[in-house]
Amino acid sequence: MSSKQVIFFVIMIFIIAIPTAYGQGISIGEKAEQKSVEVVISSSDEIHVKHVIASSNSPRQVELIEGTVTNLTVLDEEGNEKQFGSIGDNDSIMIYPSQENTIVEYDLGDIIFLKDNVWTWNFRYLETTSFILPEEVDLIFVNDRPVYLDEKKGIACHGCQMILEYSIDEPKILKNIEFDNKEFLIEIRTFAEINQFNFDQTTKSISFDFNGEKQFVTAIIPLELLPIPHNVYMGDEKIFFHEYNNNGTHVWLNIRPDNSGNVSIIGTIDINDEKSTIQNNSSTSVSNVSQDEIVYILLGVGALIGLVVIVIIMRKRKSLVTSREIQEDNT
Repeated sequence: MSSKQVIFFVIMIFIIAIPTAYGQGISIGEKAEQKSVEVVISSSDEIHVKHVIASSNSPRQVELIEGTVTNLTVLDEEGNEKQFGSIGDNDSIMIYPSQENTIVEYDLGDIIFLKDNVWTWNFRYLETTSFILPEEVDLIFVNDRPVYLDEKKGIACHGCQMILEYSIDEPKILKNIEFDNKEFLIEIRTFAEINQFNFDQTTKSISFDFNGEKQFVTAIIPLELLPIPHNVYMGDEKIFFHEYNNNGTHVWLNIRPDNSGNVSIIGTIDINDEKSTIQNNSSTSVSNVSQDEIVYILLGVGALIGLVVIVIIMRKRKSLVTSREIQEDNT
């Protein structure tokens, strides 16, 4: 047995002797270099984690993601089992020196919870982590901020500390609106109850009664029907919202009211009013130009009259001077 193996087994014995109650936060060896960390979430609360650990000539400690760890395996790149030691209650593991990458995999439980139809995970892990979300999910929330996945499978989080939230099979409410001889479709996605939906053509605003607490509401709004930017009100009080995923024809708008009430979404720019304003300004401009021309004409006439008066006065003075000179010569 080599000296490295002897040292490794001594470390393992020391680790095993540590009481489990004091395992949390213990650091024995050097921190392992992690090439990647991948978290795959199934359509339920099942989570599978995979760490790829870079090769090393000495034992390395790998911190596992918080939760109940089961089915833990440590393999080489060919799928062969490798020696390792557990620290505490599977909070971390110590892996044996290797000239190739080491694959650490396990299932994670008791960490993601369903509340009010929203799956929530208060996640903290300081390594760069990739999340693969269930296929049914195309919209997630990271610290209350919406992230539209579209055709992407997930997200990457760097030095990650976040509250991850998402819903599965979120109901979609479709509303057809006729305006200006056109038909528009508004889609609302939420588990909350939506009643009394209305589009006011005069104010160009959407309103509906929201029945729920802390439920996400996402409205996909045609820009031609309700141009941006928007204001959102709960009753008479303006509330916080996110506006995102603007593809040139539609914009996604998300709110999360604390309580039930009437919600109004109002476009702050009315295209028809803007056109009317432009036309009014054009008329005013023509009128102003005409008045300016009149003023210039009057000023010109006044200047001309003044010039004539000055010429007459100067001629009179000249004639008086000439008469005096003639009289003096006769004398």
